[in-house]
Amino acid sequence: MDFSNKSYNSLIRKEAQRLGFSHCGFSKADFLEDEAPRLERWLNEKKHGEMAYMANHFDKRLDPRLLVDGAKTVVSLLLNYYTDEQQNSDAPKLSKYAYGEDYHFVIKDKLKQLLQFIQEEIGEVNGRVFVDSAPVMDKAWGVRSGLGWMGKNTNLINKKQGSFFFIAELIIDLEVETDLPVLDHCGTCTACIDACPTQAIVAPYEVDGSKCISYFTIELKDFIPNEMKDKMDDWMFGCDVCQDVCPWNRFSSPHKEERFIPHPDLLDMNKSDWQELTEDTFKKVFKKSAVKRTKFAGLKRNIDFLK
Repeated sequence: MDFSNKSYNSLIRKEAQRLGFSHCGFSKADFLEDEAPRLERWLNEKKHGEMAYMANHFDKRLDPRLLVDGAKTVVSLLLNYYTDEQQNSDAPKLSKYAYGEDYHFVIKDKLKQLLQFIQEEIGEVNGRVFVDSAPVMDKAWGVRSGLGWMGKNTNLINKKQGSFFFIAELIIDLEVETDLPVLDHCGTCTACIDACPTQAIVAPYEVDGSKCISYFTIELKDFIPNEMKDKMDDWMFGCDVCQDVCPWNRFSSPHKEERFIPHPDLLDMNKSDWQELTEDTFKKVFKKSAVKRTKFAGLKRNIDFLK
């Protein structure tokens, strides 16, 4: 088929929407010049804590052309995971993104279908799919692709949808008309900074990852520091505080992805159910969940720390 660069956009966007993505944007696969010094400083200040992988592949993290030969375009996509379903009120808290099936599997399936569609409809297009598991600065590309702005909590915020979404990328060797970044709409609001239980948002647009509850409950493999004892806000996996208080999330609407529906037992479990959690129950409730990343011992450590 004979398409122009501009018609590629609408073709790809339409298919992305059919696959369930809420937004799709395009940016030129180029060196992230603005992000390079910020990333270097953040790493030098050890704000990645024990997340050693953040310091790996520095060059690839900043230049998608080192990940895909001949890369010309980064296609950024958003997949909504917001839900108004809630856990039992006395249960230790789980981040909303982990209620259902592990997003890595769900999104990779969709991205592979999208890449196949592009190859079938447009022709020989080479590319790779990325979901938070390779050195790709997804929020930076989301900003460049016009999908939102970087909030003061360093989450990508979309004016129509808030921030409860996953970000994914297709990096392809097809030239496509690019989108323009949008304006920052945080204004004078400091709700996320004021609400952070561990003061991990050390300045507007800067998070010390080594102080974040998500870091303590997911990334940290050793013991959680005792000084965090009264600051965990009852979170056992991840943390949604800076998103829950963000005014833009009043525009969040429930997702329609069946694979994100939580296991029926998950929302009913109360405080004592969690404290008495067995490995069998863990395997049943979190069979395909991102929570498996902490393993049973890790989740038990988190729950016991909250006692």
